[in-house]
Amino acid sequence: MSAHTLAVVTAGLTTPSSTRLLADRLTEAVARRVPVEPHVVELRDHARDIADHLVTGFAPPALATELDAVAKADGLIAVTPIFNASYSGLFKSFFDVGEPTALRGKPVLVAATGGTPRHSLALDHAVRPLFAYLRAVVLPTGVYAASQDWGGEGAAELAERIDRAAGELADALAGRPTSAAPEQEFVPFDELLRRQGR
Repeated sequence: MSAHTLAVVTAGLTTPSSTRLLADRLTEAVARRVPVEPHVVELRDHARDIADHLVTGFAPPALATELDAVAKADGLIAVTPIFNASYSGLFKSFFDVGEPTALRGKPVLVAATGGTPRHSLALDHAVRPLFAYLRAVVLPTGVYAASQDWGGEGAAELAERIDRAAGELADALAGRPTSAAPEQEFVPFDELLRRQGR
């Protein structure tokens, strides 16, 4: 079986960064399920080129290579830090300078990092709509990691979210339908009350 090409875009601003750590863990979890050839795009390394492209309309060679790799990949993992309840400017600018059709029909696993759990909704209110607008196939499970999720009880819950999201992307790459495990099945609120005898 040939390996699937997987673009991994990470917008962390420091080295090392929790954003890159989350991207790596997601990539490893996908690779345990299907053969992949990951191509990591560290946006921090291309910040000046992205700014130049926004102003001139032309991509310097290094940035053009990365945009091409994302466009040609079978799937995408996109991870951004959350600032002011939204994705980072660098993250948004990278996808702004790409071809408008580059992500059409491509399965995308969205993920984000932040200092507090309060910003977790940014995945659904900011990151997911961005890729939906670009006509990507945004996978059901997004992964948000707050500072407290890297240790203690939060670490187990983060590992579970990573595992579930990676399984969805692996299924999409392999052309398999994604099926929720029983404990992940959506249950309407009134049905939940009925089952609890209320």
